[in-house]
Amino acid sequence: MTPRQRRVTLVVGILVGVSAAVALAVRAMNENVMFFFDPTQVASGEAPIDKRFRLGGMVRPGTVVREPGTLEMRFVVTDFQKDVSVKYSGIVPDLFRENQGVVAHGRLGADGTFVADEILAKHDENYMPPEVARAIKEKHGGVMPVNPDVRSVPRT
Repeated sequence: MTPRQRRVTLVVGILVGVSAAVALAVRAMNENVMFFFDPTQVASGEAPIDKRFRLGGMVRPGTVVREPGTLEMRFVVTDFQKDVSVKYSGIVPDLFRENQGVVAHGRLGADGTFVADEILAKHDENYMPPEVARAIKEKHGGVMPVNPDVRSVPRT
């Protein structure tokens, strides 16, 4: 093999190795991407069924139901236009409660129930997850709606 052929072989080998590494990195990143959907998008069929995504909105008052003796619970997430039923098994954050913003990670079942495997709640009185606030404002002409079920409207 001449020196030139060795260099070409080396360059081709390096290019193949770098291409394989980039392909693996892109695949890993795509598997970890989780899109955000609000209840209106889920109700209209925009959200994928049986693929992981984030669902965000407000916990509708009077909908939190805990199964006695278990960690199972059900509640409804709303953007004040549409509602999505959520099922969760586990310990919820201390700040989780009705009338507050929530983001749930999980999958949408074929029956339309969102099965969450992680629940994220707000961290102080005036905070709502940015995605939730943006989605709700978009549905209501850029302002937070006044809901008679809610004692105070969260600020963003």
